[in-house]
Amino acid sequence: MEELVRKAKRGDSSAFAELVRLCTQSMYRVAWTYLGNDEDAADAISETVLVCYEKIETLKKDAYFKTWMIRILINQCKDILKHRSRIQSKAEMQESAFEDSGYIDCEWKEVLSCLDEKYRIILLLYYTREMDTREIAELLDISRNTVITRLARGRKLLKRELEGGKIYG
Repeated sequence: MEELVRKAKRGDSSAFAELVRLCTQSMYRVAWTYLGNDEDAADAISETVLVCYEKIETLKKDAYFKTWMIRILINQCKDILKHRSRIQSKAEMQESAFEDSGYIDCEWKEVLSCLDEKYRIILLLYYTREMDTREIAELLDISRNTVITRLARGRKLLKRELEGGKIYG
């Protein structure tokens, strides 16, 4: 992958296209986990690809291309969520949550929203996408032990929140 990154940095668009192809499935999983629908996930992915193409020369370490791209994708997803919340009022969101069969998902995401992102994304991938800790580690480019630790801490923080305590961390 590093050789493809070097070629892409030199302007080889086919190398960049291959990098995108190699990362598409991972990007889709992350985007769908954040956004919950295919249309918004596709928007986030396409915007991420454009930003990465335009800014690839700013990537400092070629080995971290996938991590860099996923970070940009997460930021794009957050932007879409902000935009979505500005468009819909809370009343509209509550109405659509009851009409939608995904009401439980909305509740789950609301509960998780008070957690730090590093715990939230792992809990979402583990429970809603049913990925195992090895898959999550590969996707996020972190060690499996880090995933296991964050999963345990996230559960503990979530339990504390559900029992009415405050979450710190």
